[in-house]
Amino acid sequence: MTNHQGVVETARLVRDKKATASQTLDDCIERIRSGDSKTRAFMRIDEDSARLQAKTVDDAIAAGQDPGPLAGVPIAIKDNIVMQGRESNCGSRILEGFVSPYESTATQRLVDAGAVLVGTVRCDEFAMGSSTEHCAYGSVGNPWATDHVPGGSSGGSAAAVAQGLVPAALGSDTGGSIRQPAALCGVTGLKPSYGRVSRRGLVAFGSSLDCIGPLTRSVEDSAAILNAIAGPDKYDSTSLDSLPPDYLSGLSDQKPMVIGIPRQHRHEANDPVVEAAVEEAKAILESKGATFMDVDLEMTDHGIATYYVVATAEASSNLARFDGIRYGRRAQSQPGESLDDLYARSRGEGFGPEVRRRIMLGTYVLSAGYYDAYYKKALQARRLIHDEYKSVFQKCDLLLGPTTAEPAFKIGSIADPITMYLCDRYTVGANIAGIPAISIPGGFKEADGLRLPVGIQLQAPFLGEPTLLRTAHMLQQAGSHHLASPVGG
Repeated sequence: MTNHQGVVETARLVRDKKATASQTLDDCIERIRSGDSKTRAFMRIDEDSARLQAKTVDDAIAAGQDPGPLAGVPIAIKDNIVMQGRESNCGSRILEGFVSPYESTATQRLVDAGAVLVGTVRCDEFAMGSSTEHCAYGSVGNPWATDHVPGGSSGGSAAAVAQGLVPAALGSDTGGSIRQPAALCGVTGLKPSYGRVSRRGLVAFGSSLDCIGPLTRSVEDSAAILNAIAGPDKYDSTSLDSLPPDYLSGLSDQKPMVIGIPRQHRHEANDPVVEAAVEEAKAILESKGATFMDVDLEMTDHGIATYYVVATAEASSNLARFDGIRYGRRAQSQPGESLDDLYARSRGEGFGPEVRRRIMLGTYVLSAGYYDAYYKKALQARRLIHDEYKSVFQKCDLLLGPTTAEPAFKIGSIADPITMYLCDRYTVGANIAGIPAISIPGGFKEADGLRLPVGIQLQAPFLGEPTLLRTAHMLQQAGSHHLASPVGG
């Protein structure tokens, strides 16, 4: 049983007293319990706290008060974004049983806007993965074909929205972890500019890359969520001081623009269906008055290497605190065992293979003998990538291209880590440069009795979310497939 009612529509019905937040929550919980068994997107339903939030909304409406712009909207939260008094595991055994003593800024702002946080959804361990196969509590299936991956690391968020279990979910994006699963599950995924949304309460993977953002059914719904969560935060020194605009206003405006198509994103490895989706989007935008030009992002081929040096270096530092003593699961101590040995065994038992791999890689590139050869060089490449984007955006307003090279692959079909890392080829650049990007559904590949979504990606200059959202919204309104549902949905 699914329901594809969106964020804006749900809030309108609750605010207009055509539905109650409590009944909306009941319906949502029933959908999760009856429809989540195949994909296993949800880690847990936080029923008691969600009911209190729904009651607060209903009481405000009954008293004639403003319940907030997201009144009664059930939202799922990725397992690496903490909520006070609720368990957060980051998909890892090392945080098994950890209950956060504080609330993340993003989730608090959702509650302040009237949303109801219904539960947490699975993710790759510490957000390290492109398939949600690296969750210690079990992988997630793609709603369109449950033996295929939903993408990662926000695969649980994307799968929950694609199934219609919730109207929206929060995810995190370090190198494409919102946009890539959005593309593979056929939903909308928005990565804001770095610092536009507070990272307080997001368990750090790559601190200079991490962003919180929404996964929704439509661009309009993503704009509504971004309105709620964006803005300065005194508890996060990396958040921007400037106040955000109203992202919902002006969505329907049509303004002439120049859109660049990177030559390096027209790759021979791209599935023909992906290429066709980009061409269809180009034709729609041309019919709306946009002009196009080919541009070069010559650092594209260096993006993956740059990202995986910078991200793993930051991960090795951020995850050093998880030692089984200060945080998380502790191994059973052995007689005569040293503290260092206990640390090593606790981390060895608590962290999965992908996290251990990235910690070791990050420690290696930061080590005294290799810092200049790898980490310092990656920082130099990062500056070149940032400057290249800046230069390109002096010629055009947006960039259009694929989100991923191909649709979802089968669970277990990619064993080589390098091949898996290359799934992020088109997404890591936005994180390295700190710019906003969005993935929206671009159609389907139909073969062997399966219908699998593909996504198209738009990228904008730093703080260019209004133009990004307006253009993506225009595409969705003109297309016929952006709100399609999985078979049986």
